[in-house]
Amino acid sequence: MAIHGTLTTMSVSDLLQFLAAGRKTGTLKFSRGQVIKEIYFQNGIVIGANTNDPKEYLGQVLIHYGKLDELQLQSAMEEQRRSHGKLGEVVVSKGFMTTDAVLEVLRIRALDIIYDLFVWEDAHFQFFDFQPTPQDLIKIEVEPTTIIMEGIYRVDELSRYRTVIPSDRAVLELNPGRTALLNVSKELQQILRFIEKRMTVAEICYNMHDTSFNIYAKLFDLVSNGVARIVEELPSEPEFSTPPELPEDPDELIWVARRELKDNPDRALSLIHHILAREPKNEKAHALLKEAEAEFVKNAYAKVSPQAVPQVLVSAEALTNLQLGPQEAFVLSRINGEWDIQSILSICPFREADSLRMIIALLDGQIIGLADHAS
Repeated sequence: MAIHGTLTTMSVSDLLQFLAAGRKTGTLKFSRGQVIKEIYFQNGIVIGANTNDPKEYLGQVLIHYGKLDELQLQSAMEEQRRSHGKLGEVVVSKGFMTTDAVLEVLRIRALDIIYDLFVWEDAHFQFFDFQPTPQDLIKIEVEPTTIIMEGIYRVDELSRYRTVIPSDRAVLELNPGRTALLNVSKELQQILRFIEKRMTVAEICYNMHDTSFNIYAKLFDLVSNGVARIVEELPSEPEFSTPPELPEDPDELIWVARRELKDNPDRALSLIHHILAREPKNEKAHALLKEAEAEFVKNAYAKVSPQAVPQVLVSAEALTNLQLGPQEAFVLSRINGEWDIQSILSICPFREADSLRMIIALLDGQIIGLADHAS
């Protein structure tokens, strides 16, 4: 019998228990919007996980765990583009980490991918019996019960954190004099600096290359100890609405998006995002998303060289008045007049097409300009 449904009808913990009890072998696939995650089972034991979420790519995880900084990741990604090797192998060859250290982070990453599913409020899932695992999978062997215990703990804790930190749009400020009482780690120093810059919780997550769960925990402690306080919650971004001249039916929208693919891939992407926001499991939209992103990236690089170096054109004062979302703010903050576009994209925790769309929007708004890459 096929196993499929949504997290509103069957929780992640129930799924893991069911597959463990049945000693199942195969792949449990989750989809939410653009994000797809997979958990691999062998005889009811979890042996690995994978994701297409850029925030959970190896490079971002290495930064989060303090194994690399952004400059080292940029250097490693540049070498990877030249050699076409695996990032883990490049990191070892450059002497940044040992092979054993990379393998340990990959194992931790697999568990983090699964733990994050527990705080998803909704997603579609489907289990595929005996589907082969990826050839390059770093295998782990973990009893689902162990994962379930940690996952339930995270759900309970996040619920507690949200009684103080209402959402990713919350903005905090420091209470004068209170930081002097802290034994401040390097990580906490960074968070305090971001609070001083009045970043939202989402912006802090991106800049720390960390998950919402971990950042909520740290901010919760700061607020509970009187070090910081919530000062505002920014309004949510308006939802994408289908223009009146376009059909509401998803299949018809996919037809429109495919028609726009060659001449206007940006518009095609917007339509596909809208479909996936409404129907996360829409396989036609997921398949077309890959085509649209590839077409958009190809067109973007035909207009803007990946070796071009972006430079900020507006004053620091003008930047503070820009109404930018957390992702746009992250991308803009990495434009330093030295890194080329390809280097900036290599450290962004976003999909390549999304990062390029933001850079092009900044160019069109004359917030940044381009210079040729120095040879």
